[in-house]
Amino acid sequence: MKWKISYSKRAYKFIEKEKIEERVKEVITKFILKYKRGKNISLDVKKMKGKWKGYYRIKIGKIRVILKVIEKSREIIVDTVDFRESVY
Repeated sequence: MKWKISYSKRAYKFIEKEKIEERVKEVITKFILKYKRGKNISLDVKKMKGKWKGYYRIKIGKIRVILKVIEKSREIIVDTVDFRESVY
């Protein structure tokens, strides 16, 4: 069964504006391989704490991707994509 990827309106708007759709998809694919299959992939991922508990942060240069994984429905929800100083 494949993973479904959903984007919040804010995240999708930023991705479109910065023209980074392919890069974000590539990073999320790597995240799935690392998260689910335990592959040794070079990817800067961190489990978040505090008000973002349950979310993961992925770095793409100065851009941050904040996402949540829902195991039961095999869904990844991309909550926020923005520059580092604007995301938290």
